[in-house]
Amino acid sequence: MEAHKQEFIEFMVESQVLKFGDFTLKSGRKSPFFMNAGGYVTGSQLKRLGEYYAKAIHDKYGDDFDVLFGPAYKGIPLAVVTAMAYSELYGKEVRYCSDRKEEKDHGADKGSFLGSKLQDGDRVIMIEDVTTSGKSMEETVPKVKGAADVTIVGLMVSLNRMEFGKSQDKCALDEVKELYGFDTAAIVDMSEVVEYLYNRECQGKVLIDDIMKKAIDDYYALYGVK
Repeated sequence: MEAHKQEFIEFMVESQVLKFGDFTLKSGRKSPFFMNAGGYVTGSQLKRLGEYYAKAIHDKYGDDFDVLFGPAYKGIPLAVVTAMAYSELYGKEVRYCSDRKEEKDHGADKGSFLGSKLQDGDRVIMIEDVTTSGKSMEETVPKVKGAADVTIVGLMVSLNRMEFGKSQDKCALDEVKELYGFDTAAIVDMSEVVEYLYNRECQGKVLIDDIMKKAIDDYYALYGVK
C-alpha cells in the first residue's frame, strides 16, 4: 500500500474522524465503522486534509478543471481547504462553490450557491467526505448542471465505503459513475483501511482486532457488492 494512504488512514484515526463500534448511518444501515469529516476541527487538521485531497485530485484528474464543488454542509469546508491547498501545492487557482440548503433571498450574494458562481464552460470536480448510497449526488448533480453549462469532470471522496448502492452488484461510487457519466475516486478504500489496521496498533491501541474484523466482514456480507 502506498505510503500516503497509510498516512491518511493514521490521520483519520488520529483526528477521531474514523471510528469503530456500533453506528446507524443516514441510510439506516447498522455499521461497525463510521467516518465523519466534521471531526476535522483544527487549523492544522484542515490544512493537512486539504493537502490530501489536493494530491489525490491532482493524481487522478490532473489540472484541467476550474471549480471544486462541495455539497452543503460538510462539503463546504472540504472545497475551501482543498482549493487553498491546490494553490499552494500546484500554483493553480481554482474556485470553490457550494450549494445552500435554503436559498438566500437578500443581499448581494442571494441565490442557491456560496462562493464562486458557476459559469458556462466550467469544468467541475465534486468533493465529498464519503459516499455510502449515492443519495447526495442525486440532490447535487441536478443543481450543478442546472446552474450553468458545465462539465463535471469527476468526484473525489476521502473514503470509499465499498457498499452497494441501489443495486447489489455495484458500489455506490460505481453507480454514480454509471448514472452520471463522470469518473469517481477515493483517497482510500475501506478494504485498505482494514488491511492496514487489522491487528496493528494505531494511536496506542488496536482498532481492528479479530472481533471487529468479524463484525466488518459480517457487515460486508450484508451490504458489500455481490
